[in-house]
Amino acid sequence: MDIRQATIEDLERIVPLFDGYRQFYGQASDPEAAGAFLLERFRQQQSVIFIAEDAQGQGLGFTQLYPSFSSVRLGRSYILNDLFVVPRARRHGVGALLLQAAARFGRSAGAVRLSLSTALDNRAAQALYESQGWQADTVFRHYSLPL
Repeated sequence: MDIRQATIEDLERIVPLFDGYRQFYGQASDPEAAGAFLLERFRQQQSVIFIAEDAQGQGLGFTQLYPSFSSVRLGRSYILNDLFVVPRARRHGVGALLLQAAARFGRSAGAVRLSLSTALDNRAAQALYESQGWQADTVFRHYSLPL
C-alpha cells in the first residue's frame, strides 16, 4: 500500500473516492460535480489531499485537509475535513496510515494543530482517531450556521 500526497494528475483516481465519501454522508452520486469541486481545490491550492493506493494503483481511501489559522496559538492549523476508506479496505490500517500522513504533513508545515469533526454515533471513526492520539474536545461546544 502506498500513501502519498495527491496532485492534480490524480484527479481521476480521487473522484470515485470523494463521490463515495459524499454518498456515505447521504448525498446523491455526482462524479461530475465532485470532480469539478476537487479540480477547483487543486487549482486554487485550497486543500491538501492524501491518497492511499494498493499495489495495482487502485484507490483505497483519501483524506483532505483545509488550511486554517489559530488566533490564540498564533499559527496555522488544518481541518481534516474528509477521511474515507472504501468498504473492502476497511479495518486493514488504511485510515490509520492516512491520519499519520496528515499528521506528518501538519508537523512539517509548522501547524499548531489538526482538527476534525465526526458524527456522535460514529464509534468506529472515534476509536480510530483516539488510537492515533486524537483527543475529543471537552471544553468547547461547536456550532454551525446552515446557509
